[in-house]
Amino acid sequence: MSCNIRIVSTYPLRKCGIGTFSRDLATALEQFTGEVGSIRIAAIDNENGSYNIPVDLVIDQYDPRSWRYCIKDILARASESTNPTVVLLQHEYGLDPDENGNDGDGTNFVDMAKAFHQKGLTTLAYLHTILDDPDPHQRQTIQDLASYSNGLIVTTEKAIELLESNVYGIDHLKLKHIDHGIRMQHRSQYDRLKIKEEYGLKDIFLVTTLGLLTPDKGIHYGISGYGRFLNESCTQNQKNRLLYLIAGQYHPDFIKAENAQDHTEYQQLLCQTLKEYRLRWCKTKTLREVKFEDYDVVFLDTFIDETVLLKLYSATNVMLLPYLNMFQTSSGILADTIGAGRVAIATKFMYAVELIHSNKPCPKGLVIGRHARGILIDPGVPSIEQIAQALDYLVFSKDARLKMEKQAHQRGYQMRWKNTAWGLLQYIDFVKETKSLVTGRIIEFNRERPSAFQKSCSTNDEPVDN
Repeated sequence: MSCNIRIVSTYPLRKCGIGTFSRDLATALEQFTGEVGSIRIAAIDNENGSYNIPVDLVIDQYDPRSWRYCIKDILARASESTNPTVVLLQHEYGLDPDENGNDGDGTNFVDMAKAFHQKGLTTLAYLHTILDDPDPHQRQTIQDLASYSNGLIVTTEKAIELLESNVYGIDHLKLKHIDHGIRMQHRSQYDRLKIKEEYGLKDIFLVTTLGLLTPDKGIHYGISGYGRFLNESCTQNQKNRLLYLIAGQYHPDFIKAENAQDHTEYQQLLCQTLKEYRLRWCKTKTLREVKFEDYDVVFLDTFIDETVLLKLYSATNVMLLPYLNMFQTSSGILADTIGAGRVAIATKFMYAVELIHSNKPCPKGLVIGRHARGILIDPGVPSIEQIAQALDYLVFSKDARLKMEKQAHQRGYQMRWKNTAWGLLQYIDFVKETKSLVTGRIIEFNRERPSAFQKSCSTNDEPVDN
């Protein structure tokens, strides 16, 4: 029997990476018509947005009553359907305010999981941030989600290690790793040269940072590292053929009225950084009007739609991700960079270490990924020199760069959204089957005498030396 899937998440039109993730997951699940009945979204909203199907419920993020009404609606709709309902909760602390509106202090996701668990709905929670030093509330939230859901899904193996550790103490059987999907189906889907010609970038080496801008993205460090590289490694003629494109608007939550001062100060920081490194820059709404040889840095200050976004991935030579949050367990930008077969220079946040370095121990300093599919750097001030060093290596070592692109695409090919959706459906089947196991048929023996073999079956990884 097919199942109906209910996703609780932000969703476009709201500008949010988790919303994009949920949209792409829903689109991929739609292809499996034999396994999936309907797909519907309960959209977590904070601006009275206007939504269309598959959104059929809207949660006012800062209204506790709205969360409670949504629980009742989901349960009522599930009871009316002939297909079983599977709920996917997209958990992020910042989407979970308490009754006083304090972001990250709520229990809305836990309350949902508990209510659905009590009514027998299969419930899975995607965890988008897992902290290695959580406060008591943050720890209890994850532990409660594990208790009341049928499984926790993460996009990195490292996250499973952390969740199993003494920090959270969650049973391994409750944890599942499923790759973050990528949108680029084929590396040749968009030809790099043609797209560069379309935008007037034919002879330009393009370094790019994509996505909604916030201080956590570390953009000022990216600008500093790029500026240092230009000033110390390049002639003026070479500078004219290099461009750092920072594409995307400021995150709407960052520029709300109460954060206006922070927004202004951050803009001033970026301007000071550009001036310090004597970088020529401009801000534009469209790339078609820019004379690129006149600038070192271009801010594409607009919301980037899907078509343009995919083109920018393809046009890019190097994607720069100087993020400051080292506990980020997923990144659509990094996933799509790898999927597009492009080289990433990324700080050592959790997801980057897994994708680029296969989760191996990562020493301080610049590290070329284990399978040479990208370069890892330290966050913050140390990243400035390391970004300059990485760019120096990639810009002037064409063969090494092209090899990295091939290695990146090889990993990305495994991460197509279709594969991710199929992996999720297989996990749903496993969970549903586990719920229906008839344990009464299991033969059980009670130990009645001491065993000489018990020690040798230790769960430790090291073999027992007899």
